[in-house]
Amino acid sequence: MTYEVKSLNEECGLFGIWGHPQAAQVTYFGLHSLQHRGQEGAGILSNDHKKLLRHRDTGLVSDVFKNPADLEKLQGQAAIGHVRYATAGEASIDNIQPFCFNFYDMQLGLAHNGNLTNSRRLKKELERDGAIFSSSSDTEILAHLIRRSHNPRFMGKVKEALSTVKGGFAYLLMLEDKMIAALDPNGFRPLSIGKMANGAIVVASETCAFEVVGAEWVRDVKPGEVVVIDDSGITYDSYTDDTQLAICSMEYVYFARPDSIIHGVNVHTARKNMGRRLAQEFKHEADIVVGVPNSSLSAAMGFAEESGLPNEMGLVKNQYTQRTFIQPTRELREQGVRMKLSAVSGVVKGKRVVMVDDSIVRGTTSRRIVQLLREAGAKEVHVAIGSPELKYPCFYGIDIQTRRELISANHDVEEVRQIIGADSLTYLSLAGLIESVGLETDAPNGGLCVAYFDGNYPTPLYDYEKRYLKSLEEKTSFIID
Repeated sequence: MTYEVKSLNEECGLFGIWGHPQAAQVTYFGLHSLQHRGQEGAGILSNDHKKLLRHRDTGLVSDVFKNPADLEKLQGQAAIGHVRYATAGEASIDNIQPFCFNFYDMQLGLAHNGNLTNSRRLKKELERDGAIFSSSSDTEILAHLIRRSHNPRFMGKVKEALSTVKGGFAYLLMLEDKMIAALDPNGFRPLSIGKMANGAIVVASETCAFEVVGAEWVRDVKPGEVVVIDDSGITYDSYTDDTQLAICSMEYVYFARPDSIIHGVNVHTARKNMGRRLAQEFKHEADIVVGVPNSSLSAAMGFAEESGLPNEMGLVKNQYTQRTFIQPTRELREQGVRMKLSAVSGVVKGKRVVMVDDSIVRGTTSRRIVQLLREAGAKEVHVAIGSPELKYPCFYGIDIQTRRELISANHDVEEVRQIIGADSLTYLSLAGLIESVGLETDAPNGGLCVAYFDGNYPTPLYDYEKRYLKSLEEKTSFIID
């Protein structure tokens, strides 16, 4: 039996293109830029003169397409691609997207980022109606809903299906004559549209993909919107008027690349603002600031600028290690962390260190990093977290669906401080997080979903309601040896 050094994991990344002679190759580059959103599998589906072709497999994008022939066979001027991290369904090749459905009268390609909160009841209803599922992923549900709709028009079927599924979702659909992008009514997951110099239209989970393929941002897909892209251009429509922006706050805190722009806010800037606000809320004396690479470096910069403390490279990350699976002994668990991070003794020795990190999930990694800094000679280690306490699960596309996994759901701040071995522990306030992102909207919580911190979910939880209510009664003691 093996155990993984656990942290938050992203749901998935989407990339689509219409109107480019090398669509699959461009999609390959786009998926590379989105690799941080999923490392368990990847796939590309192309549209070659109204015939859909696909290649997919488990692993990183470079592994899935290591044979040039696999990419070369994906001819056509349109394609959609997907990188996956499993939150619903097993990590098997059957669940690797894009999916391709071959009906008697049409083909349909489908890729999805997010998590449906009513998937169980929908799947039961569809199976009673004769549907046969070929995967355990909730993505497949949309295709069955589309095919079973009695609406006479195809886009009417799509809108009906989108109105039926609930939760967090961004979809890309590929048909013989069009590509369709759609976003849930709350816009939990980011999705943007860009345009290349040759006129090709690009859709991606993050704008960082536009920079890689040479596209310019056009606009974000809006909550409740369905966008049709074909040879005549782009058509914007909506499938519901009942919308309320509630984008996942963890996109800004942790998931998205710092060079991405989400709803007009640069992620790096948002994280620097979080660091500045965190420094204002920090109440201890220190000598240097050390960010935990890589997602916390922006917050560390903001903290250092606001506090006037030097921002030092006290931790170095090995960029060539993947997720660390290690045997259940203390020695090997410690070795797994050392494979990923090293503390720089010449920087931290004898210093009172502020260790800036983006979040604490289980506390396991935080404890080991604090230990690394102490072993390197740090006089004091003060942990400053650029987000509030993670106390509640996510049901919209992050792989935390029980409070048992969250140390802050079971221990107060002082108890967590003792468990991770820090001299002090400071979390960014919820108000500080919302103000740091600073979306220009009148929506509740500044247009952010902050349910992970306050337990107030912006939508009904449907299938997860009973599980969530039960988890509120559970109490777990975290023992980290």
